[in-house]
Amino acid sequence: MTTLHFPTDFVWGAATSAYQIEGAWQTDGKGESIWDRFTHTPGKIIDGSTGDVACDHYHRWQDDIALMQALGLRAYRFSIAWPRVLPQGVGAVNQSGIDFYSRLVDALLAAGITPFVTLYHWDLPQALQERGGWPQRATAAAFVEYADVITRTLGDRVKHWITINEPWCVGFLSHQIGEHAPGWHDWRAGLAASHHVLLAHGWAAPVIRRNSPGAEVGITLNFTAATTATPTSENLAAVRVYDGYFNRWFLDPVYGRHYPADMVEAYRKAGFLPAHAIDFIVEGDMEAIAAHTDFLGVNYYTRAVLKADAAGSGFPADDPEHATLPRTDMGWEIYPQGLYDLLGRLHFEYRVPKLYITENGASFADGPGADGMVHDTRRIDYLRAHFRQAHAALAAGVPLAGYFVWSLLDNFEWAKGYTERFGLVWVDYTTQQRIFKDSARWYRQVIAENAVT
Repeated sequence: MTTLHFPTDFVWGAATSAYQIEGAWQTDGKGESIWDRFTHTPGKIIDGSTGDVACDHYHRWQDDIALMQALGLRAYRFSIAWPRVLPQGVGAVNQSGIDFYSRLVDALLAAGITPFVTLYHWDLPQALQERGGWPQRATAAAFVEYADVITRTLGDRVKHWITINEPWCVGFLSHQIGEHAPGWHDWRAGLAASHHVLLAHGWAAPVIRRNSPGAEVGITLNFTAATTATPTSENLAAVRVYDGYFNRWFLDPVYGRHYPADMVEAYRKAGFLPAHAIDFIVEGDMEAIAAHTDFLGVNYYTRAVLKADAAGSGFPADDPEHATLPRTDMGWEIYPQGLYDLLGRLHFEYRVPKLYITENGASFADGPGADGMVHDTRRIDYLRAHFRQAHAALAAGVPLAGYFVWSLLDNFEWAKGYTERFGLVWVDYTTQQRIFKDSARWYRQVIAENAVT
């Protein structure tokens, strides 16, 4: 066996998001979010559940920090619930919400754990949704007001800020595919929402820097490795379209390349964009979106095996016959090589100055056995394989600075409810008991040794 050592300043962490763990959905003045509304709408969540209680982190955060200490985490990535701070999205500030996150940050720092704060992980205030939500330009301006409030309060202590988590999910999964809140099925709305989310990032970045001197500011994008089993010209063209839809549509504008011309043409041909000027883009927007970022957060889980759509639309179709790798319980193929390829692409093609893997992990349902322990060997194998690819990327010169495992806790997995478990820590949602899985103990050793065998 070979032991792979990481740089001495490499950041090992774990990640969560507010709606997935906090609960306390109507507590201490918190406003309603689009996920509160969505989960209370029958038929939207696979098991009919909600995040009303989730992991009850709002009341158990001190115990959860103790878990982080026992795990040896060097950093913790969490998100702030916008409607807990600004119940109406703008205007009056809920001081109880501010105080909660201030206490959390202070306790993390006292425990020697560096906070990485995500400002938006999908829980838009319902009040803003009722004014049109992300397809409306005003929501981007509201986000800047929210970012200003938070960073003026926490900016003296938090020095790592992520503006938006996964704009693809905010734009397309939520407004075009309809799987996530608000559950729309509208291509034009998905494209407009995607633009305004990126604009919110660009507008907020200088505000965060002003309020948090010396801080690092970045954005987190989610990526899928796209491939085809049969490299015909039609299939390769389909792979490129998928890459444009999922990866380049967000990556290119953030790094000053505007929207990819081939995708603009594809969307116009399909009738999703007007034939001439794109109506939701205003002069100066693209320059704002390309605001300087100190790092890029990378969320990576799987690959997509594709072929050309049989109808000849030019858009890709899944190729399940050739998607043959082992899968997680989410049905996602386990493809560690994709992480290495992605990190290299981001460094060598886009010259990203610093990278953090802000999410990577696997859903496996293993629960406590007769011995009361959770023996999740498959998760350990998954993480080890991906850590190895991260190390190979470092050896190739990629400026990878840290790795956040998704997730610290089993939690509410969005449209999947409580049917999927990504956590290093097993959670009994009835009693709120927490149990370290074998993967948590293994990860603790990785962190302590700063190496993977």
